[in-house]
Amino acid sequence: MAKAKTVYVCTSCGAVQSKWMGQCPACKSWNVMEEREETTAPAAVHGKPGKTRLEGQLQQLRQVQSRRDDRISTGMAEMDRVLGGGIVRDSVTIIAAKPGAGKSTLMLQMAQNIALNGCTVLYVSGEESESQLRSRAERILHTIDEHIWVYATAHMNEVLTAVGTMDPDLVILDSIQTFFLDEFTSRPGTPTQIMECTNAVMKIAKDPVRPRAVMMAGQLTKEDELAGVRSLEHMVDTVLFMEADPVEELRVLSSSKNRFGSTGEMGFFTMEEKGLEPIDNPSRFFMTERSEFAQVHGSALSVLKEGTRPMILEIESLISHSYTPYPSRISECLSRDQMGTLISILEQRGGIALYDQNVVIKSTGGLKLNQQSVNLAVIMSLVSSALKRTIANTTVFIGDVGLTGELKKVPSLDMMVRETARLGFKKIYVPKGSLRKETYAHLGDTKLMECAYLKDVIRGEFGDYRKDFVEA
Repeated sequence: MAKAKTVYVCTSCGAVQSKWMGQCPACKSWNVMEEREETTAPAAVHGKPGKTRLEGQLQQLRQVQSRRDDRISTGMAEMDRVLGGGIVRDSVTIIAAKPGAGKSTLMLQMAQNIALNGCTVLYVSGEESESQLRSRAERILHTIDEHIWVYATAHMNEVLTAVGTMDPDLVILDSIQTFFLDEFTSRPGTPTQIMECTNAVMKIAKDPVRPRAVMMAGQLTKEDELAGVRSLEHMVDTVLFMEADPVEELRVLSSSKNRFGSTGEMGFFTMEEKGLEPIDNPSRFFMTERSEFAQVHGSALSVLKEGTRPMILEIESLISHSYTPYPSRISECLSRDQMGTLISILEQRGGIALYDQNVVIKSTGGLKLNQQSVNLAVIMSLVSSALKRTIANTTVFIGDVGLTGELKKVPSLDMMVRETARLGFKKIYVPKGSLRKETYAHLGDTKLMECAYLKDVIRGEFGDYRKDFVEA
């Protein structure tokens, strides 16, 4: 027979204690312990088969049937890329973003695309009314498909009833922190309600008889973390984060957890009047379109690998004379330590002194330069700015630069070179002896410049550059 036990649960972090305390020992919050009765089942009788009931069916792993058609395409290539090919039919996915980033817009557009393929979609909003959803749909959608159903409620019990009544293929909850279950007295948004509502959602998603996909919106805290206990991220199958620049219209969708695909993939969108528009070719978005003969100093191209996709980006630098004892070093795309290291390498190994110069570095589109493959391009943009000499916008630099001035190989270099050549760039600088033999067959008309030292790259691009500088 089941027994009832009184426990005390923290409404802030979800920690469970056997007695009431004024301060939660886990999160140090005051007056947050909530009394609750917990029912425990009697212990199973060991050694006597048949005394316990198995919830599932025991199977050998090699006998379990694998489904190849278990994904639903969202109709947006960038979204499918991040998810690993589409939404898995019996999965729970959560999209987290700051207010106004566009997560609700993205889910509504996704619902329209999936409904156009004949799938039934139930869009449940705990924040907006049906009329508000209709107004937003009229603004961003050309037409509203008949397979989209909406329900404005924060009552999870009603949501479960609606799912059982209409049997949708996809359930969208906006947002999970607004829903509550009658069985628990805590208010919506507390860890208890979030966890229990997520548990209820997972049961309907992973029903072996009728699996269905669930997509949830999630709110972020001031620390840019998913609101609720950390266990929420462990429970769901996929966690997506949408980053939004407060000034730019760029939106970057990335996954921090994905049981069905890579966590390194990124999708790029722009927020337009009619909703989110995918950026099919991010390389063109993150570089400036210029004439081949444009005289622009301080610009160099490199390659970043976002997930499985190499992407061309432009790095710009500006060097000016400093009239103060401590020159400025400004960059939002590089850490201060990384920037200082690259400047020191240029001074000592490249022979260009910048001790009395202000240096500003930025990347087009505001991308973070957190991969070693861009270091050579950063240095070459500084050289171009210091010499006031132009680097052709058909030249790309890929590689790391060591403290000795030697060029270092970087991961996925062969893939980056092949993609750069495919896009039609005429010249690529890479570390000497770093490519596999089969890569040379994919170069076409692209000229490959293999160099061992930083000075070789600078001389290859600018010739004898030291006549105006004293070598350190």
